[in-house]
Amino acid sequence: MSELEEVCQHIHDKISSLQHMLDLSVVELPQNKMRKLGQELFGVERLMEEFEQCVGRQKEKLKHLKKIEELSHTDLEDVQHMRDNLPAHMPKKKDHLSEPVSSQSEAADVRPAQTENIRKSKKSFIREMEAITLPEFESIPQYMKGRVSYDQLNAALQSINTAVTTKYKIVHQPVKTLNNHSRKLHQRFKEQEIKETKAQYFVVEEDIREFAQVKVDKRFQGILNMLRHCQRLREQRGGGVIRYVLL
Repeated sequence: MSELEEVCQHIHDKISSLQHMLDLSVVELPQNKMRKLGQELFGVERLMEEFEQCVGRQKEKLKHLKKIEELSHTDLEDVQHMRDNLPAHMPKKKDHLSEPVSSQSEAADVRPAQTENIRKSKKSFIREMEAITLPEFESIPQYMKGRVSYDQLNAALQSINTAVTTKYKIVHQPVKTLNNHSRKLHQRFKEQEIKETKAQYFVVEEDIREFAQVKVDKRFQGILNMLRHCQRLREQRGGGVIRYVLL
């Protein structure tokens, strides 16, 4: 039973008691009974004051609960909006292949086997472009975007990432483990490398068409311009080949 209900019940009991006493007042009451009646009336008066205070506290609680309800409703709307507008492509956290050695003594403790493992992990690592964020997309001039949507731009970005991953999986493999087709691709990749792309990850249009199954048409060229604008890649020309280098 709540505080308010308890006070109400107590007042009801007191009033019932007074009612019985008043019903008996038709008969002349002894002096001690009259004093008892006065005490009961005074007690009821105090209870009424307590009741008013209790009602005031309950009103404050109700006011506080309404504020909480309004805040909860606002938070719920915000969460619903976030859920309905969650981007299809979220930026990925950059990979950290190895942590820097904090001291010379720690550097001295690194064994050759551990160094070899680090080399292998670096060799197997393939860089990818991070997804375009919504603010970045909105910063692209409208004439450059045309009718390309946010999701379409990130889908094209992922296609290029697929081409990069496929290419460098072949590049990182020992030539002797490759089949004839992959060896020809490996040779082509090496021939396309120039001094400016040393230790860089890049693809050419042929890679995008072959590995990502994407048509590199005028529309896709516009998407490449948008990716350059967002500093995801740059062009490197040479030998009649356009290389799209990841930044």
